Amino acid sequence: MLPKLTRTLTSLLPVENTRTGSCNQCGECCRLPFECFFLRTGTDGKSFCSAYRFRPPTCRKFPRTSAQLELVRDVCGFSFAEARSRQSATTECDDCLPAAERQGLSG
Repeated sequence: MLPKLTRTLTSLLPVENTRTGSCNQCGECCRLPFECFFLRTGTDGKSFCSAYRFRPPTCRKFPRTSAQLELVRDVCGFSFAEARSRQSATTECDDCLPAAERQGLSG
């Protein structure tokens, strides 16, 4: 129950900017830690929310963090890109530096 409470209390925080993908209507997020009253299954077998227009922020933003994704990683349509460190991002690409700085680094 603590994870559910944590997700609810932090739901007003922004979604990590490395999140990609989209909802694939698996419904697994609506079963954490118990099945939501509004969760329905269509004739096509996909899950949907019967209160979609009025769903709370915790539902709208799930998964908000890569830690939340761990709970449903195998079935969820969302993913999080690995954040590169500032150092590796600047040393990977000599072409990103002006020519004068590249010459200064090599000399």
